[in-house]
Amino acid sequence: MTNTAKQPTTQYEVIVVGGGMVGAALAALLGRAGVAVALLDPRPAPLAADDVGRGPPAMRVSALTPVSQRLLDGLEAWSWMAARRVTPYRFMQVWDGEGSGEVNFSAEQAGVPMLGHIVENDVILAALERRLAELPSVAMHLSARVIGLDVEKAGRAVVLEDGRRLSAPLVVAADGARSPLRELAGINVKERDTGHVAVVTTVRTEHGHGGVARQVFLATGPLAFLPLTVEGDERYCSIVWSTTPAEAERLTALVPAALGRELEAAFEARLGAVEVVDRALAVPLTQRHAEHYVQPGFALVGDAAHSIHPLAGQGVNLGLMDVAVLAEELLEARRRGIGLGEPRMLERYARRRRGDNAAMLALMDGFRLLFGTRHPLATLTRNLGLAGVDRLAPVKRLLMRQAVGERGRLPASCR
Repeated sequence: MTNTAKQPTTQYEVIVVGGGMVGAALAALLGRAGVAVALLDPRPAPLAADDVGRGPPAMRVSALTPVSQRLLDGLEAWSWMAARRVTPYRFMQVWDGEGSGEVNFSAEQAGVPMLGHIVENDVILAALERRLAELPSVAMHLSARVIGLDVEKAGRAVVLEDGRRLSAPLVVAADGARSPLRELAGINVKERDTGHVAVVTTVRTEHGHGGVARQVFLATGPLAFLPLTVEGDERYCSIVWSTTPAEAERLTALVPAALGRELEAAFEARLGAVEVVDRALAVPLTQRHAEHYVQPGFALVGDAAHSIHPLAGQGVNLGLMDVAVLAEELLEARRRGIGLGEPRMLERYARRRRGDNAAMLALMDGFRLLFGTRHPLATLTRNLGLAGVDRLAPVKRLLMRQAVGERGRLPASCR
């Protein structure tokens, strides 16, 4: 809490701190219903939309599920994204690099047109920012750094570094895994070091990906080749190689040609020769889960509430589901004349989301532990498991329905 002197206060119905994909989606969901929203972000300017999705692909991408696609389509963002650059994938191929187990999934088996789309994060965010610019009830405050969070009689107030003060019945933290706002609210987080660092880059392969998302489990961690299509060329992939810190340091120090050879060998040359076309970054992977999602007049969404190992590409999808559920609860409360910071209403949001997020966190941790060992018994178990899943159609359908986001009661904006 802060003891700043009272200053002129600008009033809103909801303040969203964090203008990334998740925060922007929440502002758009509320703004299209006429809710007075302030969206705050320390970035100095919005993305230059004309430059997004052109030329070489950006390094940071997300694997959007069909459920997330429906949400973005309802926000009138998807058509602009599709006109820029999205890469559908209809198949998934997962195998154990330490054995012979392999499982293949297809959209047809899941009963959906696509298993998902690989999309550059900048394309998603630019589309949402374009939509926000069309919503008169949304005020976007850039170069806005929050330094204080106060409790007020009618809700919460945030204090900005430049001295401005904004107040609302509800403040939502969408400011990332290391959320400063979560810390200001005094919400503790359970944190687990995964022992992994993600090596991220972009490659061009000898053979086209054919709309298949591929992942191999290695002794040091999973390596994913996520399909990208650039001006009709299917030979691009986004790489996420989760490995040990020492191995990540070694890999990112390699010249591009040497890193390409390492990737080709680790991937069993399934797409032929690999050419690295961007720099390689190392991103430490820490799994976090907030002990509480809400307080009176305050809520966490996205990575501020939970950050997950990128094993299944579920991070942004979980965050988008958070905001879809929170928006649904807020709009229903508003319709009924209930305060937007009312604790019981916010607790409904927390109950609807915490269980699903916790289950996904536990599942990813289990996969990480099972595939992160060379113990012969574990190797046998996972190979038998992958082979068994590949043969059992009902089990595959269940897993695929989970992977495409069809879990539990979906909010109306995602159906």
